[in-house]
Amino acid sequence: MLGGLSATPPLSTDLYLPALPQVADDLGASTPQVQLTLTTYILGLAFGQLCVGPLSDSVGRRRPLMVGLVAFTAASLLCAGAPSVDALTALRLVQGLSGSAGVVIARAMVSDLYEGPAAARAYSRLMVVTGLAPVLAPLLGGQILRFTSWRGIYVVLGIIGATLLVASALVLRETVPLRRRTAAGPRQVARSFARLMRDRRFVGYVIVQAMTFGALFAYISGSPFLIQTVHGASPQLFSVLFGANALGMVVASQVGGTLVGRVPPRRLVTAGLVMSLCGGAGLLAASLVGGQGLALDSAVLFVIVAGVGLILPNSMALGIGRHSRTAGGAAALLGSAQYIAGALAAPLSGLGGDPAIGMAVVIVVALTLAGTALTTLAREGRGQPST
Repeated sequence: MLGGLSATPPLSTDLYLPALPQVADDLGASTPQVQLTLTTYILGLAFGQLCVGPLSDSVGRRRPLMVGLVAFTAASLLCAGAPSVDALTALRLVQGLSGSAGVVIARAMVSDLYEGPAAARAYSRLMVVTGLAPVLAPLLGGQILRFTSWRGIYVVLGIIGATLLVASALVLRETVPLRRRTAAGPRQVARSFARLMRDRRFVGYVIVQAMTFGALFAYISGSPFLIQTVHGASPQLFSVLFGANALGMVVASQVGGTLVGRVPPRRLVTAGLVMSLCGGAGLLAASLVGGQGLALDSAVLFVIVAGVGLILPNSMALGIGRHSRTAGGAAALLGSAQYIAGALAAPLSGLGGDPAIGMAVVIVVALTLAGTALTTLAREGRGQPST
């Protein structure tokens, strides 16, 4: 159930990806304008988590989750009737704000229930469901477009939101007992965030998560135009390739979850960063020499996305695990940083005229910054284990 809630963001982006060129044509919008509908959704996810996360530390996890799912369902159905790209952009912001409840509360609930290596394994298992969403969503989105327009995709998202609402009401129990709840109010929330930001290693993991998501969203927003526009692939073929990359991320996350008892999570984060950075450098090099083909681009994109499967669950466990009492606030900061970076990276990948070069530059720069944060701010002290 927690995996299903965590899958809301990739469903809301990846189900929609094959329709991006169609949205541009139907609403008379440019490519950057259509990519902005992704950006506003991501910004909504980022700022919504900053509110919902600390609130769930104070009032419990269930009530904010139920309200968020109701609003997400309504916003999705309204998106289906958007008359212009500006209206769609505004509704996507609302959809992101409400959808943030599912992802931040799911992560906080994992911290409520597990700690240490068990938490890292649990986050890796969440990525089975979270990763299957990108595998299945583009495939489903491509098939939906065979029978209806991009508007039908938002109707499907509304149905998914309603299903999650009913299932959460029936399945999920409260995981924060009264004795563990923190004081509510803006002043207390500000103090909690200030305490988290004074933790140098936590800030390091925030940057790792943010920059990795920036690289991932550069890929998400740029790959439809690279695969379909540059290489002339159909929406259905793009969906298959995108799904294969997401499957690679799932497999990598499960390999990491299996190894986490024997290999420290930090080393798995390092391995993932090296893997993804090598893929990004390969994409950039091939793009600059002008010799890239569909097969080569697909291969390096697979390497990039698979490495993310090692980075995200392990750095998430390391970051939230340092502040389990305020897990909602810690998950909110980690999650909001992810989506702010993603919101900035998505339109940047479309600049410069060449989708491959723009995407590759953003990926390489973002992952280099992530590696720098891991080796400086999040470095282990002398005598400290690589937990």
